[in-house]
Amino acid sequence: MTHRITICTSCRHKGTDCRPGYELIDKLRTAIAAAGASVPEDFEISGVACMAGCDRPCTVAYHGTKKATYLFGDIEPETDIADLVAFARQYAYLHDGWCASVDRPGKLRKATLARVPAAIIALEESEARAS
Repeated sequence: MTHRITICTSCRHKGTDCRPGYELIDKLRTAIAAAGASVPEDFEISGVACMAGCDRPCTVAYHGTKKATYLFGDIEPETDIADLVAFARQYAYLHDGWCASVDRPGKLRKATLARVPAAIIALEESEARAS
């Protein structure tokens, strides 16, 4: 199973030039490495130029093969690392990535911007389409 955490690197705090994405990437990589085996799957952590969460910086997405994707906003490198690591631990165990907001750790209960179901491509047999 492939897991990825993507962090916006262009988000800025309103009214400032502060872009916390790179700091968040560094802190989260360090924290997940320190968590060791308590996070049972590997997570690739990378940045992306924009995830269109500009009104709620910094935005963070969790993706997994055949799993729902989550987008969180208002994430702070100084205060939210423990919640992000706890969600990585939880997300690794979720078969389809689906969980209720009340089951997400700490701040992530209210910081969810989107939950996108896993992509499912429906294929129909040619006879069914012909009828």
